[in-house]
Amino acid sequence: MNKSPYYSLEVEEAFIGSLLLDGELIKECTIIPEQLYVQRLKTIFTFMVSLAKKGKPIDMVSVAEEAGNELFQLGGGSYLVAISGSVPSTANFHYYEETVKEYFRKRKTVEIAHRIKQEAEEGDIEIILRDGISHLQQVEDHGAVPDQGDIKNGLIDLYQECEKDLGDLGGIPSGFTMLDQLTGGFQESDLVVIGARPSVGKTAFALNLALQAAKDDVSIIFSLEMAKKQLLKRAVSQVGEVSSVKIRNPYRLFEEQDWNQLHKAMATLSELNLHIFDQGGMDVSFIHSNVRKLRRKYGEEKRILVLIDYLQLIQGDSRLRGNRVAEISEISRALKQMAKELNVVVIALSQLSRAVENRQDKRPMLSDLRDSGQIEQDSDLIAFLYRDDYYDQQSKEKDRIEIILAKQRNGPVGTVHLRFQKEFGRFEEWVG
Repeated sequence: MNKSPYYSLEVEEAFIGSLLLDGELIKECTIIPEQLYVQRLKTIFTFMVSLAKKGKPIDMVSVAEEAGNELFQLGGGSYLVAISGSVPSTANFHYYEETVKEYFRKRKTVEIAHRIKQEAEEGDIEIILRDGISHLQQVEDHGAVPDQGDIKNGLIDLYQECEKDLGDLGGIPSGFTMLDQLTGGFQESDLVVIGARPSVGKTAFALNLALQAAKDDVSIIFSLEMAKKQLLKRAVSQVGEVSSVKIRNPYRLFEEQDWNQLHKAMATLSELNLHIFDQGGMDVSFIHSNVRKLRRKYGEEKRILVLIDYLQLIQGDSRLRGNRVAEISEISRALKQMAKELNVVVIALSQLSRAVENRQDKRPMLSDLRDSGQIEQDSDLIAFLYRDDYYDQQSKEKDRIEIILAKQRNGPVGTVHLRFQKEFGRFEEWVG
């Protein structure tokens, strides 16, 4: 019996032996040949996969026929008989399968770690770490059999979804009736970009969305500009209607009512499925890794909204430094890929170019997205914030903010009006 920590001859033989006893198990198998360690077992399994693709049965006779002249090098027919005879029952097939995968993951992890160690001696440590983390993230799912583009399972999922009552919304609600009517809620696997000029209120608006989502679903905030404590102060101010001015120095400025509202707000926030990351120098790999961990924690039962504040502050590929457009394009593509792969809503806040200021009508347009047209291409929904009183202090439309849906891949565009209570950083339905 082998004692290697990186493979088990007995388990691999039991895996192959089970398939020899019951060839129909290949239809449930998610192993690929590369995940086996013992070369002759890997070769035998390759023949089995070939037989399955041809629609032929899998047993000792068919495998021997498929192997042809190579059978002798694999141990002959007697070896096939021996490994099939060593399997007590095919009932444990999936246990053998998962154990083979586990050993494979160990080998890949050691291989990647060794590569990182070698490259770290001379290479760019930033690139090495980013690539290493990316490869390690792939280890868990590495080698899964692709679906070959088959649509049957997709049709089954679609039918089952049709049988569910999704209520009025199919996606994560924003909390604003008119906005939800236009979008149907924020849809999983979508990349949503919210753009505005500085100080218009995009962080406050996005925080409103995240807090709403965290009530029944999960919100993950990656704050590249603001510390976690500052975001929590804003959250307390929104939820408890506590003055953002007073909360800067509660000890001196709070009255009894303020303390009561603070306690209620903190109790409410503590019950939310809310996670905030505020580490400096975050890149897409860091974001992807943490979203992946939380997706695993909550499973598919919970919908997840990921908020990034903001896109242009994400650390890009150092190999693209000096080419800001290419750097942002790569980040945008990676965020869309993450949304799709992990089935989450990604809301990325974005800066707008100063071109807005040079027009008579200051309402943002798609061409105002800063640094890259790729953002427009990757996004499923793009919304801009506009306040007339931001540009005209004498405006009659004080506290009114326009949410301009400039692009929606699967729905209409349009404008929604909300009331912005600046004192609390809180948004409400516009009535008037």
